[in-house]
Amino acid sequence: MKTLFSKLCIASDHAGYQLKEKIKDFLIKNGVSTIDLGPFDNNSVDYPDYAKKVAKRVLSKKSDIGILVCGSGTGMAITANKYKGIRAAQCFTKKNTLLSRQHNDANIICLGARMLKGKDAIAFVKYFITTRFEGGRHLKRIKKI
Repeated sequence: MKTLFSKLCIASDHAGYQLKEKIKDFLIKNGVSTIDLGPFDNNSVDYPDYAKKVAKRVLSKKSDIGILVCGSGTGMAITANKYKGIRAAQCFTKKNTLLSRQHNDANIICLGARMLKGKDAIAFVKYFITTRFEGGRHLKRIKKI
């Protein structure tokens, strides 16, 4: 699979752990370099700790984009968006995933393990990492964030 990004990172909380592992396996099997920032089992953890790890890695340019998975995707998105320069999008349909990249230049995708089927989540990740930001009129708006 051809991706626009060479360096991805992924993290979850305990509710998103199984889906994170499925997404990570899919990416690795398709030759996409992926850094797992945890957790490494499904013991209870606090999602803000993992959202922070991914946001800071993306901001420092150690990763081009990030993937966050929790129960709903909401907590991860709220936390990641606290960091200036992060545009975390909670993705739950093909259309909103494509638009998050095309119009918003989202740099973190947030997914809800309790909201999505695994195959849908993987499809959304695929759309996210292969869709270009359109720039143009959207760039002006991004700069206002």
